[in-house]
Amino acid sequence: MALLVLVTTFVWVAHYDRWTLASWSVPTDYRGDSLEIFARIQAAAEGDTAPLRPQMISRLDAPFGANWSAYPSSDLPLVCVLGWLARVVGVFAAANLALLFATVSAALAFYGCARWLRARWEWAFAGALLFAFTFQTFSRGLPHLFLVFAWTVPLALLCCGLVAASRRLRLRGWSGFFCIGVALAVGVGNPYTLFLFLQLLGWALVAQWVGPRRRANMWVGMVAMAVAVAGFLAVASPMWLYAPDKAAASPLVRNYGGTERYALKPLELFLPPATHRSEALAFFGHRYVRWSDWRNGEAFAPYLGVVGIVGFSWLAATTVHAILQRRRVPGVALPAGWVLAFSSVGGVTNIMAFFTGLVVFRATNRFSIFLSAVVLLFFVSRMSRWWRERLVAQTGTWSRGWWRAGSVVGAALVALAGLIDQLPRAPGRAKQERIAKRLAADRELSAKLENVLPAGAMVFQLPVMMFPEVTPAAQLSDYEHFRPYLTTRALRFSYGALKGRSRSRWQRDAEMLPTDELVRRLELYGFAALYFNRHGLPDHGKKLLRELAVIGRTHRIEGALGEQVAVLLEPAAQPKLPLARTLTFGRGWNSSPPGEPRWAYGPATFSYYNPLAQPTQMNLRMVVSGVGNRRLRMRVNNEEKLTAAIGESPRDVRMLVTLRPGFNRIDLDTLEPAQRVSQERGQLRTFAVHETAIQVEGVVVAAGL
Repeated sequence: MALLVLVTTFVWVAHYDRWTLASWSVPTDYRGDSLEIFARIQAAAEGDTAPLRPQMISRLDAPFGANWSAYPSSDLPLVCVLGWLARVVGVFAAANLALLFATVSAALAFYGCARWLRARWEWAFAGALLFAFTFQTFSRGLPHLFLVFAWTVPLALLCCGLVAASRRLRLRGWSGFFCIGVALAVGVGNPYTLFLFLQLLGWALVAQWVGPRRRANMWVGMVAMAVAVAGFLAVASPMWLYAPDKAAASPLVRNYGGTERYALKPLELFLPPATHRSEALAFFGHRYVRWSDWRNGEAFAPYLGVVGIVGFSWLAATTVHAILQRRRVPGVALPAGWVLAFSSVGGVTNIMAFFTGLVVFRATNRFSIFLSAVVLLFFVSRMSRWWRERLVAQTGTWSRGWWRAGSVVGAALVALAGLIDQLPRAPGRAKQERIAKRLAADRELSAKLENVLPAGAMVFQLPVMMFPEVTPAAQLSDYEHFRPYLTTRALRFSYGALKGRSRSRWQRDAEMLPTDELVRRLELYGFAALYFNRHGLPDHGKKLLRELAVIGRTHRIEGALGEQVAVLLEPAAQPKLPLARTLTFGRGWNSSPPGEPRWAYGPATFSYYNPLAQPTQMNLRMVVSGVGNRRLRMRVNNEEKLTAAIGESPRDVRMLVTLRPGFNRIDLDTLEPAQRVSQERGQLRTFAVHETAIQVEGVVVAAGL
């Protein structure tokens, strides 16, 4: 096993060219989803995230702090461990070590399972290397760090196999403890792995129920299932316990269409990526890019690799032959068949999503890692059996030695060929230098900011972007606003607020103001700098800089690459908390183009955040209409406030609302059911809001939506 760790580490280090100590402080990626991974590690390093606690990121969503409790956090215990590691080596080195550890742990887990299945050590070794570097996990890299941690997959398969077929499984024995330990690890890990593990474990229990009904196996299976679910609930508990804005919609937007787009396409299991190092194989990937209209950003991730394809074909042929001969099919064929039946486009996943609305696990192409584990376990087991039979047939010591050597050489050649096929092209020194240069520019800008601003100073970021998964602003991609957060220690930033939350609504309102009014308000709120990324503004910020100069805000700090600019402000000595200028749409609303009325498809909600320590009054005006004649009912914080008759013509509705400190919820519904006005998407309607206007604490706020 030490040799396996050494070889796996060598391959990883060679691929990413991490031979020097300095290179370990340069991440493998520094854009897109990687920045969110860094932000989570940074938050954990600063003590802002931990299991069973509110996920409050103190340096984000200034001045309030970002509450990420409503955003499901995958692998929270792992994030906390990486946060502790980052305190010692830094965020970026911790991320590199995480990638390495994910690869090594996958190799070790597969090796242990293969040896349990009596595979010869050399073939278990080869399979472990191929599983650790399978294209669908290794190519995901840092942007999908938590999916790279696939070490629980072979263990989960072994656990389900023990429950389904073992004759020596005992709840209080080591095998029972093993299954329960695996269930706990899966439960607190990636939800995708947990979701499929529960399905396979359920089928294992069904196999016991219709078969031998071994009581010990059924007890182990049920306890393991309960432990896995309990682990998930413990990690996900902040979603229910500490998400204060109950009226807000989920920050993750999922729909049925996504379950088709991101479902497993069986063709992709055998399709080499367009970036394959072999031009002959890359040809098929390029053809797929040209011909397919239904691919997604994870199109080539399910690729099994040449060895995996051989294993899949061998398993399929063996299974068909066994069925025709009316013999017992290989045990691993059953989970493989279920993964294909469930995950494939048009399969069980789409049936479930269509009829039950369970769309959160839309990317079932990710379940192909289970197929990789299955086919590689089958392959190394059958190769071990073949070589073992040859060895038994030998009578002489000399011939047995040659056959043993042949087995080792054969396994080594298979591993080498498989790695050459599966490993994507190395990123190269040029990419590492580009990332290092970009990171150095960020660190320089952050150092300058921290030299001129006091600890705890607030920085407002433009363009205003919510978190997570939002439409890019101009040429600024998602999560780019995390960069100054990652390279500072004590500054607070406005970015990081969960989208759709009323506590951050004031940011979007402020962005619409003229520059002089924006600056006046930011300084009143206590912000010490206005930061913007040139890629997020249509003219790269030239107009904004001119307008800032007109009002005397000329002290600015620019990044070395010219992307980021920070202009110093004059914060008030006694700042006030910001008030939103509009209500925030929550659950129950269809989307609509700008300037069009917003239609509800059933009961719908608004929310408003009162940052003051005492209740305050709000004059609320709405212009509403309905599909036909309806009676609109409105409740504020669960208290009935209004019932009004509405029709197809817009009607002006006014009321005085008492806002309690914190989040306030406004519920609207009609006594009549929704009507579908056409068969197009978003055409189920009850009532519409054309315009809203509010007056809080004597300040008249502009009308709008």
